[in-house]
Amino acid sequence: MRVRSASRWLVAAGAALAVIGAARAASAQCVDEELKQELVGGRHYRGVQERLFTKAFRHELSAMGGVYAADLYSSSWLAGGAYTFHFSEDLGLEASVQLWNVHSDVTDSYERRYPQIQVLNNTNQLGKLYFGHLVWSFAYGKLRWLGGGITHFDLNAAFGAGVTDDGTSRGATASAGLGSKLYFGSWFAIRLDVRDHVLREVLVGDQHLVNDVLVTLGASVFFPFGG
Repeated sequence: MRVRSASRWLVAAGAALAVIGAARAASAQCVDEELKQELVGGRHYRGVQERLFTKAFRHELSAMGGVYAADLYSSSWLAGGAYTFHFSEDLGLEASVQLWNVHSDVTDSYERRYPQIQVLNNTNQLGKLYFGHLVWSFAYGKLRWLGGGITHFDLNAAFGAGVTDDGTSRGATASAGLGSKLYFGSWFAIRLDVRDHVLREVLVGDQHLVNDVLVTLGASVFFPFGG
């Protein structure tokens, strides 16, 4: 009788342990499913999150200033403005007008040595740049500041052409460069651009193929304001 009672007790204990194990397995599976749903839901949310700053079908007005580093002339200040229409988030057409101070320390020395020869009509005349560019925004990102705020930015490449008027000649000019914009709110941005101009210039009767580098910092306003 004692043997039968012990065997029944062992059978009952085994059944209880089996039930407990099944319950634990079911609970673990439920927890795993809940975690999986949370992770999948989180990835889905990040994937469809809208950009806080949109550019498509908006107009951009920019004011810029910087440095004009010319091959044949001395480096000088540069100032101007640009209008850009963004027909998608990645592509835009930009038209710009900029002024720079046409000055050359070399020609000043030459004219002092040979006063009977005047190379430039005015040693501090204004040069003019008229350009059009296709602007391609190829990368987007976010910056987190020390206070915890987040600023969106993009990196862009510009390709275009225009006319350089330096007071002595007007030459067709090819242009290419890189830039970046930091976006604040829904209608304001800070922009930084570096562009290289390739053209032929005439100085002291000789033609020269030159690379002029422009570095500008500016601010942009987007219309309509609401984005």
